[in-house]
Amino acid sequence: MTATEPVAATAAESDIAADAPQPAPGATPPRTPLIARAAAELVGTAALVAIVVGSGIQATELTQDVALQLLANSTATVFGLGVLIALFGPVSGAHFNPAVTLAEWWTARRGGPGVNGRELAVYVPSQIAGAIAGAILADAMFGEPLVKWSTHDRSAGNLLLGEVVATAGLILLIFGLTRTDRLRFAPVAVASYIGAAYWFTSSTSFANPAVTIGRAFTDTFAGIAPASVPAFIGVQLVGAVVGLVLVAVIFMRGKTEQGQPAA
Repeated sequence: MTATEPVAATAAESDIAADAPQPAPGATPPRTPLIARAAAELVGTAALVAIVVGSGIQATELTQDVALQLLANSTATVFGLGVLIALFGPVSGAHFNPAVTLAEWWTARRGGPGVNGRELAVYVPSQIAGAIAGAILADAMFGEPLVKWSTHDRSAGNLLLGEVVATAGLILLIFGLTRTDRLRFAPVAVASYIGAAYWFTSSTSFANPAVTIGRAFTDTFAGIAPASVPAFIGVQLVGAVVGLVLVAVIFMRGKTEQGQPAA
């Protein structure tokens, strides 16, 4: 339910609205002006990166224990991401992630709901611009150089494998929720998954090409060296493909006796 809905809606209309699937990652709401959706993706991605980078800087200033630093960073990200999805989901679908947008575009091409080519061309640059702005904002808040390329090398093969796993799991979760009409759980489910993946993947689960680019602009706890970015993005896209394949296999639509897809 959005803030623009009529206050004097009838009880029947309210019941229908309550039963309707709610917009969330993987299902862009219809009829929302594209400029509003682009703004939501830019601001949402900027806020997400500011949370990731800012909490990382704060954690390193408060403790030298790396485990506690990661705990603080992941906890802030979980709460922040959940809030951002709940806030911007009804506007843009709260992708904040080119891998999610590309996966949605692909499913839309095959007859599912999602963004079209024009929307894809607007969403992805908005996400990347937002991610860069978020990193710069976080650095500014903590008195760091506004732009300083990260020196944190993340090129090891095991880290790249971790990114494949993290991104595949994220796509499987989002589009699995879509297939089973459970997108109302997306704010909690997606945030919880990212929080868990911080710890069970070797790469600490970037799982997002835009966030990866943004984090190259800060030489702090959450940074990634620019030289490591292309490989990270490449394996994230591989992970997105793996995730879509898993969705197609695990959530395969059944058929009736007449051979028609089951409802």
